[in-house]
Amino acid sequence: MKRASKYLLILLVSLGYVVTHAQEDDKLRIIAFGAHPDDAELKAGGVAAMWAAQGHHVKFVSMTNGDIGHFKEAGAPLAIRRKAEVNECANIFGIETEVLDIHDGELMPSLENRKIVADLIREWQADIVLCHRPNDYHPDHRYTGVLVQDASVIVVAPFFSSATEPTRKNPIFMFYSDGFEKPYPFDPAIVVGIDEVADLKWECMAAMPSQMADEHSWQAVYREDVPKEENARKAFILDLIKNRNENVANKYRAELIALYGEEKGKAIKYAEAFELCQYGTQVDTETLKRLFPGW
Repeated sequence: MKRASKYLLILLVSLGYVVTHAQEDDKLRIIAFGAHPDDAELKAGGVAAMWAAQGHHVKFVSMTNGDIGHFKEAGAPLAIRRKAEVNECANIFGIETEVLDIHDGELMPSLENRKIVADLIREWQADIVLCHRPNDYHPDHRYTGVLVQDASVIVVAPFFSSATEPTRKNPIFMFYSDGFEKPYPFDPAIVVGIDEVADLKWECMAAMPSQMADEHSWQAVYREDVPKEENARKAFILDLIKNRNENVANKYRAELIALYGEEKGKAIKYAEAFELCQYGTQVDTETLKRLFPGW
């Protein structure tokens, strides 16, 4: 882009005249950041599939390539394998996906990475941004949350980046659910029943054997009660994933009833939950119900 054109674009952006992707087709644009190639799929695969079915635009980003997330293989072969797995999940959900070339376990809340995150949000012109809470158990999870929060202001700054346009408005930033109590427990702003797409989520989980099924996968090695026989192991680990989503529904049953009504709220078996970050655009529950799928 020539210099004069670039400055004209910046002026138009600052005046609100640039048409974004969201304005072009009147569909939401959602970007979800996970620390590793499986995190966003685990935490938001259900809502992603539901959004995509409605024609909205969803992208999952893995901040690291997952190259040490296995107990037998590592490095480039594992990174390539895990990238292929999330590509398959993206096909199942009908979304886009990207894996950054940062080593597993080495993500840092640096200025360089903040710029990467901000540019990804700006490039996608996100209306909603999902990520880990910054007090998660894994440093890559924590720093993913920190980086996304640190980008929450500069995504609207016209002069922050010459590579991407600022977002038309500050997105809504939200956290995935977790069970950590300190410094404060997860506080859901919206809980979404995912029963209608649960089979798609389980299909995605089955498409990630490096994490969910191999005898040397993280799930298989970390637990002593996982069966050794292959088919029994796969079924056992898939049941673990199903139980996690069932536990979310049971833990936030009162919220589901308040959101869906008593009859439907009591009937929901599987759910995903999200907390509103205090950074970014602040919205109430009724607005979230209009934006999130399921109603």
